[in-house]
Amino acid sequence: MKRPLRPSLRWRLALWSAALAGGALLGFALLSSWLIYQAKVDRLDARLESLGPLARSGTGDGLPRQPEAAIAQALGLPDPQAVAMLAINPQGKIVYRSEQWPGSVPTTWPPLEGRGPEGGGPDGRRFERQDPDGSRPDRRGFDRFDRGDRGDRRGPRHLMTWPTPNGPWRVALRTTPLGQMAIAVNLQALHQEMATLRHIYLLTIPGLLLAIGGGAWGLAGQALRPVGQLSQTIGQVTAQGLDQRLPAAADPEFKPLITAFNAMLERLERSFNQASRFSGDAAHELKTPLTILQGELEQAIHQVESGSPAQQTLSQLLDQVSHLSGIVRKLLLLSLADAGQMSIQRQPLDFSALVQDQLEDLPLLAPDLTLTASIAPGLVVAGDRDLLVQVIQNLLTNAVKYNLPQGWLRVQAERHPHQVRLTLTNPTVPLTAAEKSRFFERFYRSASARDRQTEGLGLGLSLAREIARAHGGDLGLDPSPPGEIQVYLQLPARQLG
Repeated sequence: MKRPLRPSLRWRLALWSAALAGGALLGFALLSSWLIYQAKVDRLDARLESLGPLARSGTGDGLPRQPEAAIAQALGLPDPQAVAMLAINPQGKIVYRSEQWPGSVPTTWPPLEGRGPEGGGPDGRRFERQDPDGSRPDRRGFDRFDRGDRGDRRGPRHLMTWPTPNGPWRVALRTTPLGQMAIAVNLQALHQEMATLRHIYLLTIPGLLLAIGGGAWGLAGQALRPVGQLSQTIGQVTAQGLDQRLPAAADPEFKPLITAFNAMLERLERSFNQASRFSGDAAHELKTPLTILQGELEQAIHQVESGSPAQQTLSQLLDQVSHLSGIVRKLLLLSLADAGQMSIQRQPLDFSALVQDQLEDLPLLAPDLTLTASIAPGLVVAGDRDLLVQVIQNLLTNAVKYNLPQGWLRVQAERHPHQVRLTLTNPTVPLTAAEKSRFFERFYRSASARDRQTEGLGLGLSLAREIARAHGGDLGLDPSPPGEIQVYLQLPARQLG
C-alpha cells in the first residue's frame, strides 16, 4: 500500500498560515458583526428610552398627530413605516394602533412590574386588558414581557425583540400617564446593514487569505532558501569532489547543520583517500611481481617436456597469475577513476567499425548463440580506443556468460541528437529489483551467477561504467520484460571532420 504523498514543508507552512489567518479572520468577522449589531441595538434602545416626553406632549388623548413620523424623526429613522405605535388607556382600551403594527405582536399584555403599588398603573390599579371586541386578552407571549428578553440581558425588562413573518421588531413597552404605550421599530433595515457587512466580509476574507497564503509562501521560500542551497551543494558532492565544503550560513539556525556536514565530508574525504591510495598502491606494487611471475612461468613452460604433468601444473599456475593480473589491472584503473586521474587519450573513433570488429569474434566465443545486429554506419565518438574496446568486450562477455542455453543476443547501435547509444539485449534468469539496483556495484555478483559458478569477481561492469563516465557518457540498464536484460552504453557523439 503506497503512502500518500505529503506536501512539501513550504506548502504546509503556507497552508497552515492561511488556515490560522482564516480562523482569526472568521472569528473577527463573527465577533465584530455581533458587537456591531449589539451596539446598534443598544443605540436604538437608548433612543427608545428617551422618548418619554412624547406621550406627555400631545393633545386630545395625549398623543401627537402623526406619532409615527415624530417617533421616526426622534429615532433618526428615515422611513416612518418602520415605526409602529400602540396606546392603551388606563381602562385597558386600545386608543391608537398604527396601521403597520405587526400582527404577530400582541396588543394586550399584563401590567409591567414595578409600576404602581400593585404593579398596575400610576394610581396603583391593576389593568384588566380587553381587546376591542370586549374579549379577554390572549395570555400567549405575555410571559416574555413578564420575564423580560432573556437574549437581551443588557437592557431593562420592557425592551425585547419580537420575530414576525416580515422581519424582527424591537418593542419598547412603557407605562405613561395616559395608560400604557408600546413602540415597535422594524429591524429589517438593521438586518440588511448586517447582511451587507457579511457580504463585505465574504468578499474580502478570501482575498486576504490569498494574500496571506502568498506572503507565507514567499516568506517560507526565503526562510528555506539556505536549505535549498545546502541540498544543491550536497547533490554536487561526488567521490571526486569530497574536498568541497559548504560556506558558513548567515542564519545561526543552519550553522550547526553546516558545521556537522563539513565535518562529515572531512572524515569521508580522509577515509576515501586512504582506501583509494591503498588500493592504488597495492595494485601498483602487485603489478610488477605478477608481471615477473608471469614471465618466469611462461619461460618454465617452454623448458619442461611438452605434455608432462609439470607443464600442466605450470599452465594452470600461469592461468591463475593471468587472472590475478587482470584483477590488479582493473583495481588500478578503478583507483585512478576514483581519484579522477584516469588517463584518457581522446581521438575521433569510428564507433560503428569498433563494434563490428568485436562482434566478428562472437561466433567463436558462443557458437550456439543467435546474434542479431543493427549497427548504424558512421557513428563517431571521441575517446580512448583501448578503453572503449575493453568496455565493449566486457559487455559482450557478460551477455554470453549470463545468457540462457541456445539463447540469443540483440545488438543495436544508433545515433541520437547529441549521443551515440549501444544497446545489448539478451535473455537471462529473472532478476529482482534489488539485484538490478546493484548490477554495477563492485564485487557484486547476483545469486544466479553464484549458482552457476560463473567466472568473475564483479569488477568488469563497474569498471566499464567508470570508463564510460570518464568519457562523458554512462552505462546502465533500460526497462525490459521479465526474463530479459537490456544494457545500454551512451557516449557523446562527434561529427566527422
